[in-house]
Amino acid sequence: MIIEVRTYQLKPASVVEVEKRFGEALPAREKLSKLAAFWHTEVGALNEITHVWTYDTFEQRMAVRAEAVKTGIWPPKIGEFVMSMQSEVFLPAPFSPALEPRQVGPLFEIRSYTLAPGAVPGMIERWAAKIDERVKLSPLVGAWYSEFGALNKWVHIWAYKDAAERQRIRSDAVARGIWPPGGAATGALLKQENKLVMPASFSPLR
Repeated sequence: MIIEVRTYQLKPASVVEVEKRFGEALPAREKLSKLAAFWHTEVGALNEITHVWTYDTFEQRMAVRAEAVKTGIWPPKIGEFVMSMQSEVFLPAPFSPALEPRQVGPLFEIRSYTLAPGAVPGMIERWAAKIDERVKLSPLVGAWYSEFGALNKWVHIWAYKDAAERQRIRSDAVARGIWPPGGAATGALLKQENKLVMPASFSPLR
């Protein structure tokens, strides 16, 4: 399986209308392949949407997107609002859960790390040793490493009920030695970014 993450920067005050048009066009698009998640940024880069799609192979992705454009069912009519677009393709770590519809939020934290070249296998190994205890505190939505786009990128997404629960769980994980799994001391971790996002009404992950 491959995971495509598409991130769009929008004009100010356009998120509500963009989500409306996206949602209206989605049923026809999902006849070809299913949406995994759709979020807008709450804390981080504002006026930003992120939509996530899964495919069996890169070839399937290409075929689905070509068919959607050919039949005119996609993309949704939101071009007038889009300032920039970014597409990245990821592969899931062995312990990453399936991207299936579920209600685990509604607050999601997307954390993106840039790793040193060749550091992804070590990151997966360190996470595998601790992830079972960490997911007892809050649901893991995904742990992915980049295949196309920015290389040496590690993305993990966590679900929380609200910001207060996020803060409590993160503090508890550190205090108990459950998390983080390490990596910074070895020089593997070069850059960290995060954002808090909320789901659209039609997002399968909520």
